[in-house]
Amino acid sequence: MKFFIDTANLDDIREAQALGILDGVTTNPSLMAREGIKGEKNIQEHYKKICDIVDGDVSAEVISTDFEGMVKEGETLAALHPRIVVKIPIIKEGVKAIKYLTEKGIRVNCTLVFTPGQALLAAKAGASYVSPFIGRLDDISEDGIGLVKQIVDMFNYYGYETEVLAASIRHTRHIIQCMEVGADVITSPLQPILGLLKHPLTDAGLEKFLADYKKVNG
Repeated sequence: MKFFIDTANLDDIREAQALGILDGVTTNPSLMAREGIKGEKNIQEHYKKICDIVDGDVSAEVISTDFEGMVKEGETLAALHPRIVVKIPIIKEGVKAIKYLTEKGIRVNCTLVFTPGQALLAAKAGASYVSPFIGRLDDISEDGIGLVKQIVDMFNYYGYETEVLAASIRHTRHIIQCMEVGADVITSPLQPILGLLKHPLTDAGLEKFLADYKKVNG
């Protein structure tokens, strides 16, 4: 399973990259705003900085909701760097844009997926990734992990090469559950990823090893 980090914070991206486990980055307008990145030119330059840090795919989201606007933005974003994958929302005009962009050789991450039907349409249009939002479904008492499993099973059954990129990860357990149902990718803030390192028995064991070493070696 690939690990993407869901942020526009360069320090967090560098830390994840330094761990040696980072496969890519996802961003969106909200994450850019959180870092104080404003203006089209500044946002584009920030995407380039991210691409200079990571070795894998970097999802960059369009803000248009009409076909022409999404296509124009998508072509501009894709031209910034070979690692850029264009994020397109799963709306009617978005499906058209996914089809158009993929036929032009531009990879697409279809975002805001909340049903298997939406994922199916995105895959048929040629999306490289579909992003089901786990946490937002959990927030309304629906089964986010169950959706991921449905999409994984559907793609496997029909032979779609589109990768299932589980998004809206809220905690470390989400990551483990995504692994259990066969997600191709998870995208998460840094802290849930770091949470995979934590276990009290690891801490206790290391403390004992060091204490025993000190007894013998002073």
